[in-house]
Amino acid sequence: MMTGKETVVLTGETMKWELMPNHIELYHREILSAGQADALGIRASSILWEKLGVGGQVVPHYHDVAEIIHITAGKVKLLCNGEWKGYKAGDTFLVPAGVVHSVANDGASPSEQISVFLPVGTDIPANSFFNTTLVEDVYSEQIR
Repeated sequence: MMTGKETVVLTGETMKWELMPNHIELYHREILSAGQADALGIRASSILWEKLGVGGQVVPHYHDVAEIIHITAGKVKLLCNGEWKGYKAGDTFLVPAGVVHSVANDGASPSEQISVFLPVGTDIPANSFFNTTLVEDVYSEQIR
């Protein structure tokens, strides 16, 4: 249920990098918490902005949720279907719930990724692409 009626802005400066326990050189900033998702009226467990230091690794694991991982900076190796393969910024991984996976930094500088954790279930309504409704130009401002 949507409880807020205003856009909330989280600036990068206000989000601290926190070390993720049980992994190697993995830091994260939580972009969206489960509570914030509830306030928006959406189903999401968390969205994380993650950074892997040189030699860092999200050790092999699995979740009770689906995960979408989008690499935004650097080079990584992904443990994908039991095999390590190299990927780079711009690549996206769709990981079903219960599937073992791991991401390791494979470059000379930190890598970064956005990880979206979404609940799964059997009685979930079918998804569809979102609709957009344009409003009058009263809010627009010319930027030059």
